[in-house]
Amino acid sequence: MKRQRIYSEQVAEPKPRLWSNCLRVGDVAYVSGMTARAKDGETVLGEEYEQSKVIFGKIRDLVEAAGGKMDDVVKMTIFVTNIAKNTEVWRARSEFFNGDFPACSLVEVSNLAKPEILVEIEAIAHLGSSSP
Repeated sequence: MKRQRIYSEQVAEPKPRLWSNCLRVGDVAYVSGMTARAKDGETVLGEEYEQSKVIFGKIRDLVEAAGGKMDDVVKMTIFVTNIAKNTEVWRARSEFFNGDFPACSLVEVSNLAKPEILVEIEAIAHLGSSSP
């Protein structure tokens, strides 16, 4: 199967040779760990709820650029720096998904890329798998 790098004008691209935000292989889209960094790559937006909304928006933009929709997301891994704030992540998640939520792992970590980054989420979508 051919591997295709997916781009979205809504999501800042990393510097060359660091990672790909999203790769599509066949009907599967793999979304790298997204954070709430603004398009400038530096500014981090909000606390857990706001960061999660920004991140789910980025995942949506990348999955749609790959030809899918949010309900095609079947697996997520969520990294948080404070597990006690997980309800803020779930609250944001409920604004982006309908029906059955994706399979998910939630992991508390001691640090993410910058101290102000509180949430990072990666996703796998099986494009075209959701109900019409």
